Amino acid sequence: MHEQSADAAGTAGDAAAPALPPVTTNRLVRAVFVTEESIYGVILVSGMIVVAGGHGDSSWTVFWTVLVTVIVFWAAHLYAGTVARHGLDHERVVGLREAFRAAFRRSLGLLGAALIPCLILLLGATRAVPDTLALWTALWSGVVVLAVLGFIAFRRRGSSLIMQIVGSLATAGFGFAMILLKAFVH
Repeated sequence: MHEQSADAAGTAGDAAAPALPPVTTNRLVRAVFVTEESIYGVILVSGMIVVAGGHGDSSWTVFWTVLVTVIVFWAAHLYAGTVARHGLDHERVVGLREAFRAAFRRSLGLLGAALIPCLILLLGATRAVPDTLALWTALWSGVVVLAVLGFIAFRRRGSSLIMQIVGSLATAGFGFAMILLKAFVH
């Protein structure tokens, strides 16, 4: 009975916006970090490191190239997601604010994907490590992050341990493809 009155109270004030489920660590990881946007973001960042680093640019230049590119892609993804969600959805009108919030949540993985490689590139930019080491370490970090994302994605789907490992390796393969590309470009 308590649940009914809480549901009724939650929807009575704003019939157009459904109540959002409570935020938990598992839900946050799933919504932000283990998404197609995250995987795409890691591959995008790795590609930018390959392209920018292939010209012999410093870690500082590669860092700014990656950061600006990710922000532009994120903004475009946020805009596209908002436009795509806004309007009529299954006989229900989705307002601009609701569409923006949903698109914002979905697109956070694209920003999060750049954190680790950008921090590593900053180590090179500040001369804490040599540029070449920073570039290669940032690329290899992408392989590791992709492997972890693949493992988590297959695990949460209830796959067997063998399939979790296969999924992890398959996802990491995209990062390894960037390493091979870097080897050939360099």
